[in-house]
Amino acid sequence: MASFDNFIFVALPYLAVVVCLVGSIYRVKFMPTTYSSLSSQFLESRGLMWGSLPWHIGIIAIVLGHFLAFLFPGFWQLLVAHKPLLLVIETLGLGFSLLCLAGILVLFVRRTTSSRVQSVTSNMDLVVLVLLLVQVGLGIYTAVSHSWGSAWSLGTTCPYLLSLCAFSPQIDLVQDLPHAVKAHMVLAWILIGLIPFSRLIHMFAVPIEYLTRPWQNVVWLSGRRTESNPQVFQENAARRHFILGGLASLFGISLLSVGVFDKIFRFFFGPRLSAKEESDLMSVRLARLESTTSQRKLELERQENEYILIGSLAELSIDKGKYFIDYQMMPALAFLGKNDLPLLISAKCTHLGCTVSSEAKDGKVLCPCHISYFDIETGAPNADSPAKAPLPHLPWVVMDTRGRELASFDGKSLRGSIDSNKRLSARVYIPKENKV
Repeated sequence: MASFDNFIFVALPYLAVVVCLVGSIYRVKFMPTTYSSLSSQFLESRGLMWGSLPWHIGIIAIVLGHFLAFLFPGFWQLLVAHKPLLLVIETLGLGFSLLCLAGILVLFVRRTTSSRVQSVTSNMDLVVLVLLLVQVGLGIYTAVSHSWGSAWSLGTTCPYLLSLCAFSPQIDLVQDLPHAVKAHMVLAWILIGLIPFSRLIHMFAVPIEYLTRPWQNVVWLSGRRTESNPQVFQENAARRHFILGGLASLFGISLLSVGVFDKIFRFFFGPRLSAKEESDLMSVRLARLESTTSQRKLELERQENEYILIGSLAELSIDKGKYFIDYQMMPALAFLGKNDLPLLISAKCTHLGCTVSSEAKDGKVLCPCHISYFDIETGAPNADSPAKAPLPHLPWVVMDTRGRELASFDGKSLRGSIDSNKRLSARVYIPKENKV
């Protein structure tokens, strides 16, 4: 498995970049007439417009977002640190991704159904379209199933890419990511490697000099264009551009609002619940009510009791933490620390509040939401983790069966010790504030 990770996260990126650079330079220098877009607009223009326009708008926005996070991670961190901005970024990213998906689907259908376009379509064109379709699909799936990627990528993919640039790959930053995310990354390297051998090379033919060239006067010699009033023709052209721009904007807004419209439609016109469905819904609501009641009882217990039992010292483990709720009604974990004494640490990630895993690997617990690793002994996160603040340690008291204190920790200093003959009967408690 390690060799496979080294291949896809180390060998493949370098190979893709080298092939892209060498192949592109060769094609531009020795095959200068082949690296344009090789547009098929003269063969079919309507499908091209409805596919190319949303695709290019969406992919340019997505690529710029990726590069902005990679090139300016500090600035990006300031943006995503605010939840409203994070939500806006995630929503826009998903919207542009859906725009890409719509565009690439139209382009794929156009390539496979139009006989005129098929005559100039190569096998590589179809391969690239399929790969782009899969890549966009993986991106959308990642955005939906592994949310807040614009935040957790700062501690995973961004430092990984920087380590590649520094020729010191740190694959440990990405090898534990979900399979869909890793597939998304691998497919990106494959597409980069295919640039010299496909139409994708046309990105190097962007006419940037067009923006700075002198003005040109165009004289139409076509009778069809000159027989009518030129001003009317210009007005008609402007009107067409305005209509197309409005339709494109409307299409994008519709994609972003599809979820809202779906919920509204279901609310007013959706099917009514059957007797069984109503019964199941009532059961769910009762379960939620019972959960709320249990939480209230737990809160009252925390207010009334000076000490809360966590469990026996013998059941604590070094590698597997035991979840419990502290006095602030926050999740926490109990481990067996050094000297066979308890180690209680908060389980609430200091980044966006997710609950960290109870499994300790190499003395570290993982926040699965945004891939932050925390050292259970110090509470400190990894240097490149999205989380910057350490997980706080909680005070504890170890007592025997008669309620006599054996050892305690007040959050700063440790007092007492536990004899081996008392270890099996020792119990671990959390105290109220200032009771240790």
